[in-house]
Amino acid sequence: MALTLTPGMGPTRINRAVKALGAAENLFDASLTELEATGMPAQSAQFIFDGKAREIAEDEIHKVTEAGGSILTQQDAAYPDRLREIYDPPAVLWVRGNAELLARPGIAVVGTRHPSPYGTGMAEMLSRDLANRRLVILSGMARGVDTAAHKGAIEAGGKTVAVWGTGIDVIYPKENKKLAENIVASGGTIISEYPLGTFPAPQNFPIRNRILSGMSVGVLVIEAAEYSGTRITARLAMEQNRDVYAVPGNVTNKNAWGPNTLIKQGAKLTATWEDVWEDLPSHIRRQLEDEISAASGGESKITEAASLFSNKPLPEQEQMVLDRLKHDESVQLDDLIEQLEAELGSAEIFTALFELELAGRIRQLPGKNYVRSF
Repeated sequence: MALTLTPGMGPTRINRAVKALGAAENLFDASLTELEATGMPAQSAQFIFDGKAREIAEDEIHKVTEAGGSILTQQDAAYPDRLREIYDPPAVLWVRGNAELLARPGIAVVGTRHPSPYGTGMAEMLSRDLANRRLVILSGMARGVDTAAHKGAIEAGGKTVAVWGTGIDVIYPKENKKLAENIVASGGTIISEYPLGTFPAPQNFPIRNRILSGMSVGVLVIEAAEYSGTRITARLAMEQNRDVYAVPGNVTNKNAWGPNTLIKQGAKLTATWEDVWEDLPSHIRRQLEDEISAASGGESKITEAASLFSNKPLPEQEQMVLDRLKHDESVQLDDLIEQLEAELGSAEIFTALFELELAGRIRQLPGKNYVRSF
């Protein structure tokens, strides 16, 4: 912790210093010359030698404990093994929630902060289906695809991990306060490599992406523009030898550029949970199947992928309304009434919309816009 909070020290320098010193606890007994000999900058060595690093480390650990959080270092058994494998794993992780969850197999779900209804729906559906099969859903709790991924996992009664680019006491974006509470309350976890009080500086988010890809078995990309942080996460996943999955998008949508390009470069085209499931390493798939079987009393409950088109017949009026709605583009209420004015009255349309929404067939977006659910 002292090394992490020392100015000028990053994960690579910290790991190198610990190796040179033999053990982290030797830090406070080292002379100034010995500290400089580890390769750390002179000002960093002086900061440690003067006792300032120890003082702020003790203060930080006290604050974390008071806030109900915990910390993990690479020496802790709960520190995720997959994260240890990457080039520059964080020396310290700040944790809120279930630290044991970090060791479980997970898929990172990433994408644009401004998804289409199609992108939001696919993120929720795939996260829900994968979480239902005991995979942990990892994401960054940003607006858009990240938020949809966490919500999908919670909706399935599964587990999700949010990797923040702020301190674990600084919720960003602020509108996700309830989501953060739900993640922890549902047995999920919030982690960060940044100290308490760290504000959302733009440079923090691309840096944290290596944790998302590093902790995961694979990275699933859903809608991302040409120049986006999602592209960084996908590149890191490839460098870390992680599988990359991508949901294809409409080529006229600028956010389809990222996943469509990744598919051309060899990412697995993904439409249902099965596309991810069949690519999992065999030992992980066996582990999850055994857990599912045990939870269901010895009978495997790996079910068919949810279809985008339900076969269950609907009342005629509801079917007429549903036929006018799409998965990837919202329809405004006034436009819907205009399209159906020769066939249905407005009261009948309102009733059909209410029933369809209640049944989970459609979703209402702001401004009385409607889309089909996945």
